[in-house]
Amino acid sequence: MVERSRKDILETLTEGLSKLEYRGYDSTGVAVDGDTDGTSLIIKNPGKVSQLKEKINNTLNFDEYNPEYINHVGIAHTRWATHGEPSVSNAHPQRSDINGEFVVVHNGIITNYRELKTLLLNKGFKFESDTDTECIAKLFKLFYDTNLENGIEIDFNALTKEVLSELDGAYGLLCRSSHYPGEVICTRKGSPLLIGVKSEKNLKVDFVDVEFVDDSSDDQITLNDTKLNNPHKQKADEEKVFFAPITNNNPNLRYSQSRAFLSEDGIPIPIEFFISSDASSVVKHTKKVLFLEDNDVAHIYDGELHIHRFKPREDGDKITRPIQTLELELAQIMKGDYNHFMQKEIFEQPESTLNTMRGRLDFQNKSVKLGGLTNWLPTIKRARRLLMIACGTSYHSCLAVRQMFEELSEIPVSIELASDFLDRKAPVFRDDVCIFVSQSGETADSMQALKFCLERGALTIGIVNTVGSSISRSTHCGVHINAGPEIGVASTKAYTSQYIALAMLALSLSDDSLSSLGKRQEIISNLQKIPEQIKQILQLEPQIKSICKKLQGEQSLLLLGRGYQYACALEGALKIKEISYMHSEGILAGELKHGVLALVDENLPIIALGTRDSLFPKVVSSIEQVIARKGKPIVICNKDDEYWLSKKADNPSIELIEVPGTSDCLQGLLNIIPLQLMSYWLAVNQGFDVDFPRNLAKSVTVE
Repeated sequence: MVERSRKDILETLTEGLSKLEYRGYDSTGVAVDGDTDGTSLIIKNPGKVSQLKEKINNTLNFDEYNPEYINHVGIAHTRWATHGEPSVSNAHPQRSDINGEFVVVHNGIITNYRELKTLLLNKGFKFESDTDTECIAKLFKLFYDTNLENGIEIDFNALTKEVLSELDGAYGLLCRSSHYPGEVICTRKGSPLLIGVKSEKNLKVDFVDVEFVDDSSDDQITLNDTKLNNPHKQKADEEKVFFAPITNNNPNLRYSQSRAFLSEDGIPIPIEFFISSDASSVVKHTKKVLFLEDNDVAHIYDGELHIHRFKPREDGDKITRPIQTLELELAQIMKGDYNHFMQKEIFEQPESTLNTMRGRLDFQNKSVKLGGLTNWLPTIKRARRLLMIACGTSYHSCLAVRQMFEELSEIPVSIELASDFLDRKAPVFRDDVCIFVSQSGETADSMQALKFCLERGALTIGIVNTVGSSISRSTHCGVHINAGPEIGVASTKAYTSQYIALAMLALSLSDDSLSSLGKRQEIISNLQKIPEQIKQILQLEPQIKSICKKLQGEQSLLLLGRGYQYACALEGALKIKEISYMHSEGILAGELKHGVLALVDENLPIIALGTRDSLFPKVVSSIEQVIARKGKPIVICNKDDEYWLSKKADNPSIELIEVPGTSDCLQGLLNIIPLQLMSYWLAVNQGFDVDFPRNLAKSVTVE
């Protein structure tokens, strides 16, 4: 417990929300201790965090009244709408009733909220919002009141478990209550949650024990319980609710103080806890964090943190949660001299691509070592097939390397969009290897697909950027791409780092193949040049900015690519859609004459990927068809390419963007840079908010 004023608490909360702005959101809100013991002061608003700060300052006069709290609980939230439009009533926190007995913030989505809402309406509850989250707050009150009517003073942790018993879906949620002043509950299932720990003294141990309730306790009661003869059982059946009469005296709860938070002489130390869905919002205060697992219930009170399990203990359950030290520096998540995070991240790619390779590629000996895969490589090499499963930009990075995997490893490769993979319930076998690629490591569709594959006994590999993320912890093995924090919603440096990480995996799978030795050595040599080549391309920004000026006012464009460059066309089109809101399509150049050619005229902007590889003559043929129909393509080509220079001499309307050459399978790493810059300047020229495009979120934690 550390003394803080109300102003300090609110500033800490709103600053934390500001660090989460990159995720995309439509409304914000906070709840802190009210003026009466245990009550909540709730302030919320649609719009940006800056507008919430303004509303707080207009609502509260800190010069006249700014109480100090020795023990305090504040919760805050930025909401991305899934149920109900952005409004004050739909913003979080959500409350159980007009008195705010229970106040909840929630990431994720409750899939059975309609059934819960019907139940609660039948119980006489009145709803103030259209959100699924409000059902959670009202469930807390329903179960609390039901227990109280039966003479049971229920512990906050036990009450939370009753509520969780009724929830289907994904959640990372926090709850505070006037019935439990100075206490907060947080729990997660399929949505990330971490706890930052700040103290002036060193922690006694670097872990927190997980407290398991004795499942044989006669106090545990559910509706399906037919074995226990409990006087409250009949009442529970009639009310159609769950309750577990576990009181504060139950020895299975609060049985010990958290060892980590005791001084050497056994006295609790002053401490602050920062609960967040993202480390970027707590790094200013502390670098000591622990990551909660699915079905963990963290209960904080009296300066202590206790972690309970919602589910019974199973074989293999870890009995501690380690307290880790973040390497993340605050400067890494600030814009610096750039106008937008996206622009900064595009220009960070020479460094981020090098960091992905650092310590893994031995350029002198032409070898690769991925430490996270070393023990698993023999099994991976024996796979019947490789399944790459991802969403959005991560899907495109998989598509970009598919041909490289097949050529080097000679293992069949299937690329799957996670949502479609789940919809089809695609067959997965024990001798399959499933590779999950995700920038955040928390993508809901990918997480569900991962669970599906684990249940079927397949070996799983995670390729993620976020240390401690759900995918990195749930897969058997994996590779962190080490791209550094990516704040802009439109992924740029994560794409190129994923591309390289996957390329290194392909190289690892063929390290004992003599037939592919020459190709492997060529790829490794060219990977060494990639960071410097990206630097050269970034110098083309003024030219690209000028091209985008000419495209201002256009409503649609096509991107043509073939072979290795098809993924680049798709990714470029996605970037343009995401932030400039222009309709754009990535087209397989070989399909141009099968319908798409009907769209081509002198007015339609077309970007063609015309760099040199084995398919160059076929790509040229497609671009010639565009030119023959008065099209004026923008061609991304290799520097000083004689064919394109002569073409431009004959037809000055052709615009050339010249990039360095490299291996055919790596050319997409270079070709994507001009397209990222183009999407950026198309958006900036129209005055759009590049880092926070409308309707999108950085980490898609709902299906």
